Amino acid sequence: MADDPLTYRAAGVDIEAGYRAVERIKELARATHGPEVLGGIGRFGGLYALGEGPDDPVLVAGTDGVGTKLKIAFAMDRHDTIGIDLVAYCVNDIICHGARPLFFLDYVAAGKINPDQVAEIVAGIARGCREAGCALIGGETAEMPGFYQRGEYDVAGFAVGMTTRARLIDGSRVEPGDVIVGIASTGLQASGFSLVREAVLNRAGWELHEPVPELGNRPVGEVLLTPTAIYARTILSLMDAVDVRGVANISGGGLPENLPRALPPGTQAVVERGRWTVPPVFRFVQKCGTIPEEEMWNTFNMGIGMAVVVPAGQADQAVAHVRSTGHDAWPIGYVAEGPAGVRWEG
Repeated sequence: MADDPLTYRAAGVDIEAGYRAVERIKELARATHGPEVLGGIGRFGGLYALGEGPDDPVLVAGTDGVGTKLKIAFAMDRHDTIGIDLVAYCVNDIICHGARPLFFLDYVAAGKINPDQVAEIVAGIARGCREAGCALIGGETAEMPGFYQRGEYDVAGFAVGMTTRARLIDGSRVEPGDVIVGIASTGLQASGFSLVREAVLNRAGWELHEPVPELGNRPVGEVLLTPTAIYARTILSLMDAVDVRGVANISGGGLPENLPRALPPGTQAVVERGRWTVPPVFRFVQKCGTIPEEEMWNTFNMGIGMAVVVPAGQADQAVAHVRSTGHDAWPIGYVAEGPAGVRWEG
């Protein structure tokens, strides 16, 4: 029924099937690994060591797409922000390991290549690369008649960064008592859009050009296309200011799925939800779909785009530094002993 509470599964996304697929993929990937591969599958980025010494380079690679947020871009016929999202979703993963982004490649596929459309997409990619401090060194454009609907396309991105073994962030130095600092997101970013589209456009019947009073009278489509923040320069400079022990990119799956990936075994994240204000766009989406509260927290970033773990005595310094780079930040919790996961307070 249209008035029933809406879930991600009801919107067509089976998270559990995704988890099962990853488990099967892990064994296939592991069979290709040599000693240069550090940590295996499941980290934010893939790690490949070019030596065994503390100062030897470690390459960190990541790949991602933009998902069904593309459907909003198609409907709005606006393609300049999608490239920023693409870079952000790749680069924000590799910086979780302290890697400086080096270069980026893109893949754009369409049923019929529209040169103006492709140029608009790549202009956004180039802007994202400039924000991340990396080079756009190549890519691939594929024309696939009959595969995509007219005017539609798909994009994928590939980023490579570099750090050293000594500066690699893998969560192993995180200790109980460390503080979790949350860095503000720009809104929905590019995760959970199958649920967003079902709630806002199908259930609630909003038109993309219709202004929303609680969102500052901005058109729905404009709000939904707000690009993802790129945190590379902020995280890299923060590493020089404080002892960053863990970093998590809060994308699909929200804090519960992503924050534990930055922590070592035997520890859990304790998060106080009242330490920051959830941006209005999330409550707007929730109201449109009558989405249960926990479904919101398990699907969306809820206002936290990145989370970093630092010693308790350096938390205030970390918050101040992040704010000096243009992103808001708050101490949102701490690390405790216990089973992996997130325990909520407040």
